[in-house]
Amino acid sequence: MAGFLDGKNVILGVAGGIAAYKAVELCRALQREGATVRVAMTEGAKAFVQPLTFAALTRQPVLHDVMSLAADGSIDHVEWGHWANLMIVAPATADVLARLAAGMANDSVTSVALCLQAPLILCPAMEPHMWRHPVTARNVQTLRTLSLAQVVEPEEGALASGRSGVGRLAALPAILDAVRAALRPQDLAGRRILVTAGATQEPLDPVRFISNGSTGKMGVALAEAARSRGANVTLLHAPLQVPSPAGVTLKSVKTALQMLAGVEAALPETDVLIMAAAVSDFRPAEVHAQKVKKGGAEQTLHLVANPDLLMTTKNLNPRCLRVGFAAETEKVREHALEKLQRKGLQLMVANDVSQTDAGFGVDTNRVLLLDGKTESALPLMHKLDVAHAILDRVVQMLGARTQG
Repeated sequence: MAGFLDGKNVILGVAGGIAAYKAVELCRALQREGATVRVAMTEGAKAFVQPLTFAALTRQPVLHDVMSLAADGSIDHVEWGHWANLMIVAPATADVLARLAAGMANDSVTSVALCLQAPLILCPAMEPHMWRHPVTARNVQTLRTLSLAQVVEPEEGALASGRSGVGRLAALPAILDAVRAALRPQDLAGRRILVTAGATQEPLDPVRFISNGSTGKMGVALAEAARSRGANVTLLHAPLQVPSPAGVTLKSVKTALQMLAGVEAALPETDVLIMAAAVSDFRPAEVHAQKVKKGGAEQTLHLVANPDLLMTTKNLNPRCLRVGFAAETEKVREHALEKLQRKGLQLMVANDVSQTDAGFGVDTNRVLLLDGKTESALPLMHKLDVAHAILDRVVQMLGARTQG
């Protein structure tokens, strides 16, 4: 069966940490997906896994001497840097991160990385205090800011020291997801994409507000997917229940009116607007300066309508491709088509949020894509895969505009 790495050359860099033994499993997983894998090792890594292990698994040379030459006299780490379609360093120790951030090349892993002509993925693994250390944080930020590498952050769990905390090597599926993303075509390079996400909060008083069950997962997935395809992404978000993505411009708001102002400010320079936020339809007519006290068995709350963000901004930028979301609990297709037409959208993403495996708060979604002429029902998928399917359609629509 074909894998997503068929025909790809992948270098696996292994540094000297206890998680080095997990690199063996990662090596096999990359091979199962069709990759030709070569392994580069630091001296420290050899204390945990022998080069012979990787040589036997890959049937490829293993690089562990920065001064080594190939049989034809070429310099191995230089040639490897041109051979690879991708390099992964797993585990990436604090030492390797520091030396990469400083531009050093004094072992096989860092020397190959500096010669690399392809994406680099770093998978840190270390003790929590090392991961949290300001110098490590600075080095990771340097690598990200200079667009030198994608970082798959460590997870929380049991560590070799017997302690528990954030520092455990990311799980294999997370690393493979990063590999998929890194090899995505850069078909949105140069495009400016504005994504809205999260559930807006409409205050009643200093401690209470009206909101909904959206966690922001779908919007964050869209921002991550667009970034991985080369777009210049702004994520305009209400409070999120998930970590915000790296590598995008973040703008935080709380209320529907604040989100409207953010969209209005960004829209003139935007190529694609994707409205994935769950914006409150109503807000309290009065916001109390102090906490409202219990005054009896019943309270009457007067609500007023919030503006419809897509309708309000409909004519601000005619060249912008606009994508809306319809979170419905019944008659999903009918309601989505009505919104598509009424709001003048180019694409509508509709889903039934009453389902337990799709919609708010879960990692999967099942959506219907409508553009007024065609309809595509996507099966249950991880939200990141849904995001890429939506962007596939966006890329097609942008291309059709260019050709037209």
